[in-house]
Amino acid sequence: MTYEEIFNKSKEIIMQSDVSDIPGHLAVQINITGESEGAFYVELKNGTLHVEPYEYYDRDCKFIVSAKDFLKLVDGSLNAVFAYTTGKLKVEGNLEKALEFQKIVNAVKAKQKKK
Repeated sequence: MTYEEIFNKSKEIIMQSDVSDIPGHLAVQINITGESEGAFYVELKNGTLHVEPYEYYDRDCKFIVSAKDFLKLVDGSLNAVFAYTTGKLKVEGNLEKALEFQKIVNAVKAKQKKK
């Protein structure tokens, strides 16, 4: 997969989630490692999601992860805590905010169950 394909697939999965009832702000930069490396960000701001192909310098945390593992994270097939403790996911910055990313994943999983 190319970086562009990884970004587009991630955005497609993440944007399925209904986060309208999640207040507050979360900004996570995703650094994809490996052959198709690149960076993009996911921002949750008062119930609205943004996924953009840029670095986000005013972020709460940064995820450093392979494309394969990030896609598994966002579709809910890989638990973020498990990925972190086994070294598949590295986190820089605020760990509490990193854990909040699970809210987005849970919203994706809830949407998939309704289908």
